[in-house]
Amino acid sequence: MSSPIPSGTALVTGSSSGIGKSYAQQLARRGHDLVLVARDAARLEALAAELRAETGRKVDVLPADLGVAGDVERVAARIEADPTITLVVNNAGIGTGSGVTGGDLAATMAMVQLNVTALTRLSFAAVNAFTARGNGTLVNVASVVALASEAFAGAYAATKAYVLSFTQSLNGELKDGPVRVQAVLPGYTRTEFFDRAGIDPARLPADMVMPVDDLVAAALKGLELGELVTIPSLRDLDKWKAFEAARSALHPELSLASPAERYRAA
Repeated sequence: MSSPIPSGTALVTGSSSGIGKSYAQQLARRGHDLVLVARDAARLEALAAELRAETGRKVDVLPADLGVAGDVERVAARIEADPTITLVVNNAGIGTGSGVTGGDLAATMAMVQLNVTALTRLSFAAVNAFTARGNGTLVNVASVVALASEAFAGAYAATKAYVLSFTQSLNGELKDGPVRVQAVLPGYTRTEFFDRAGIDPARLPADMVMPVDDLVAAALKGLELGELVTIPSLRDLDKWKAFEAARSALHPELSLASPAERYRAA
């Protein structure tokens, strides 16, 4: 089923580089005005000037550090107050590459603030504003490690599992209304994330690392297809359907009045 992306203004977090920058570029080329959100004001201004010149779209810059509660509230206020915003892309996120044993606690808590707390606050702003306006789409960028927690040390995978679970929960709440949600699960993508997470991309097989523009183009196509969960590298969609069917099959036995036989005293 085709689900056109609504016209209007798209607010993209983490848009100074990587996945967020590619979202901004591709959405502007599709005819969207933009609100660009990231910490690096100089990079945002340069991108905004580039996109205005190339596409003629209106591009606003909203510098904000989403690791800081006050800045998160400023971005939330823009979403709530600007009736032209019809699409929010919650892309900003970090990974530490640090495990729990001997790991960097401060870096981990900062990651949780950005990947979970800020995303949740902006999702609340978007969903409630869109519901009041009768239209809108929320895209939350998770990761394939949401499905493979053991593949990444520490809390990073858990933060991305939260993003997936939260988006699925939102869909259950919103599925009969005018607001759409999508979770995007990138695999390894050629961006600055590697450097920030302390990962050497040269150690990864080349066939595991997707060009960022291909990743975002696939995510937007998934949105057009009406997908709740888009995994750009997944070839066989039936595998995802089987995974979801197996998860659903557990539901009738997740809460019963007595323990399973294997847990009963002999």
